[in-house]
Order: sequence, then structure tokens, then C-alpha cells
Amino acid sequence: FNKYNSNQKLSQIIDKLKIGEPIALTSDAGLPGISDPGEELAKEARKEDIDVICVPGPCAALTALVASGLPSSKFIFEGFLPKKGIEREKVLQEISNNVKTTIIFESPHRLKKLLKELKIYCGGERELIIAKELTKRYEQHIGSNIDEVINFFDENEVLGEYTIVIKGTIKDQKIEFDELKIKEDLKELINYGLSLSSASKYISKRNNLSRKYVYNLLNKSKDR
Repeated sequence: FNKYNSNQKLSQIIDKLKIGEPIALTSDAGLPGISDPGEELAKEARKEDIDVICVPGPCAALTALVASGLPSSKFIFEGFLPKKGIEREKVLQEISNNVKTTIIFESPHRLKKLLKELKIYCGGERELIIAKELTKRYEQHIGSNIDEVINFFDENEVLGEYTIVIKGTIKDQKIEFDELKIKEDLKELINYGLSLSSASKYISKRNNLSRKYVYNLLNKSKDR
């Protein structure tokens, strides 16, 4: 039962459950139902008044959170982020401003791009831990902040899926800024496809600066 066959198999499974057949959904890794089609199966079973019982096993999100040492009393689980466009930008902006710890999943071919985006939105010093192969023989925990993790993957191959735990921002934190660094961040966001207006909006929020001031930085550079 997976994302490729779930539409076809869902009704078949529900029909079997209706006539009293017991069915178990298991997984060779992680907890079924978390960023998984098992969520739809549980929802449809509940609609039909069929009992759904969870026998908990390892969950990558919670396992990584506990092992990270980052605040765990309040957290947000985002799963896999939208792949592109406004929705992805919106989630990244929310992560950068959130005071709660954020947990996300990422695949190997998109990890480096995500790390670069997180550096732009959150800053390289934001505390971040990446975990893989949790509860398995080759379990690994990487880094302590975004810059350190980026440097690690500049020198090491990206293999497997990753769980990323990001510390929340400090509320009302006074952020010092470097005008040259903000210009570089603006250019990088624009290179990713954002308009100058959108890039200015995100960076102004992150640095508690006037949006107009940030917007005019690139124009000021051209005038010089």
C-alpha cells in the first residue's frame, strides 16, 4: 500500500474491513501514517466506523527531535515541504519566524538546495541537526547549525532520506545586520526565482528592517 497504488487499493481494503477481516499496515522503516498514504487509510476507516488501533514503533520525526537536544515541549512537524513556488516560500518564511522547533523530511536530491534556502531564510548560525538511518545500525546525526551542515555535505555524499530538526527563533531577538550580507541574501533569493519585491519582504521580516530600505539596497548599489 503506497502512493502509487493507494487509490486503487483503498476501496478494496475498506471492503475487507467491513466484512470483519483484520488488516495490519506495517512498514520496513518509520511509522506508517506519517507523511505516508496510511493517513488516508486511517481516515477512510474512521469514516466507516471501523476501529483503527496504532501499535507505535520508531518515528523518525520524534526520534530525531529527542536526540537533537533542541527544545521538544513545543514543536511543528512540516513533513516534506512543497517542491517549489509560493507555497514553498511561505513555509520557509514561517520556519524562519517560528519560535517553536520545526521538524521536516527531505530526500537526498533536494537536500543541498533546502540547506541553502534555510541559510537565506534563517541565517547560517541557526541551530540545526540532521539525522538519518534512525534506530538502525548506521544511525547518524550531523551538525549543530546550518553552516556546519552545509560544509559537511560539501565534502560528503548525500545518501538516503533525512530528518531535519531546526531550532526556533528567539522571540523579540534583536538582530544585528550587515548591509553587504543582506545584499548577498537578496541576490541569492532572486537567483532562486523570487522577485525583488518578494525577496525584500522576506529579508525585511527576518532582520526586523523596513521593507523599503531592503528593497532599495540593490538600487543603491547600482547608483554607486
